[in-house]
Amino acid sequence: MPDIEKDLGTEYMVINMGPSHPVTHGTVKFLATLDGETIIDLKVDIGYLHRGFEKMCENGTWQQVIPYTDRLNYVSPLINNVGYALAVEKLIGVQAPERCQYIRVIASELSRIADHLTNVAAGGLELGAFTAFLYFVAARELVWDLIEMLCGARVTANYVRIGGLKNDLPDGFQEKAKQVFARCRELWKDVDKLLTKNRIFIDRVKDVGNMPADEAIAYGFTGPCLRACGVPYDVRKSQPYLVYDRFDFEVPIGETGDNFDKYLVRMEEILQSMRIVEQAFQQLPSGPVNIDMPQFRWQSKDDIGSRIDSLIFHFKTVIEGIKPPPGEIYQAVEGGNGEVGFYLVSDGTGKPYKCRVRPPCFPLTAAMSRMMKGRLIADIVPTFDMINMIGGECDR
Repeated sequence: MPDIEKDLGTEYMVINMGPSHPVTHGTVKFLATLDGETIIDLKVDIGYLHRGFEKMCENGTWQQVIPYTDRLNYVSPLINNVGYALAVEKLIGVQAPERCQYIRVIASELSRIADHLTNVAAGGLELGAFTAFLYFVAARELVWDLIEMLCGARVTANYVRIGGLKNDLPDGFQEKAKQVFARCRELWKDVDKLLTKNRIFIDRVKDVGNMPADEAIAYGFTGPCLRACGVPYDVRKSQPYLVYDRFDFEVPIGETGDNFDKYLVRMEEILQSMRIVEQAFQQLPSGPVNIDMPQFRWQSKDDIGSRIDSLIFHFKTVIEGIKPPPGEIYQAVEGGNGEVGFYLVSDGTGKPYKCRVRPPCFPLTAAMSRMMKGRLIADIVPTFDMINMIGGECDR
């Protein structure tokens, strides 16, 4: 066959896929070298959503960074809020109240559910499974309603504060969550029936986008994509933070690391996240949601209007910023795509001296070239979807 191709004088074709493409969403470009429909080489060009996140953080106060973290993985922003707040608290040497930690877990897992629902819904849509997309978008709407009830916003939540939270759980939140989860489980079963044994869906995702476990580790994979390769690494289990060590939940893993395994891992993690939230509600203690250290925490509006000391601390926090002691810290949390890490350096002033973020989808996007070599150009679509590249997180 190679001799015949040589005699025919076939030439490779080089095409651009993105950034203006329905799959790449304006955030990435693939430069594919093709022999017919087979990918000979794939170059990945990122940076289309670079906004200078890390440098912006170094030009604002420690508190002013929190809204920026919403815009990293904007599909699960609350996890970013929590990761940054934990890093600053570790730098200061304080720990949020126990009730606050439980509510942060609840908020994080709601964000994870929304993230996975979005990923599976979009993956189904891009392969023609429009009904599955509608079911999971309906489920995501219910989860976003819960998040809005908690935070006042559906996407860019800006809910977590250094040393605490913007507010406690609202009245009726637990009962509302119970109703939402009941409906989400029904919709999950519908999507499971539509996709998991669907011959067309399986043909498009099975044995596509494979990655051996050792190569996945070498690339820096974390999250569902690493677990799909059979590696049971989850920050919530391996490096427990908040109160995750108090919950009983499973870490689902795959075998081959193909797109079908990635899909199965995310589907199971949706159920596990609901399980964690339900346990958190059962164990939820009473008490405050903010530390009793006014020099570090954001003051409530009631206190600002009635107490002179709170008004003074509020003024100093807004104008000068809190002042953690000099030092450096790294804090990791389990994000929707994997390990989200915040590396912070303090020089003792009201602004971060250095703020660096470990985005989990950066190494996943880098591995697209490896996963796509020898595959068909049509395989880019499900593979890119299943790594769940989020431009704000990858480009920062």
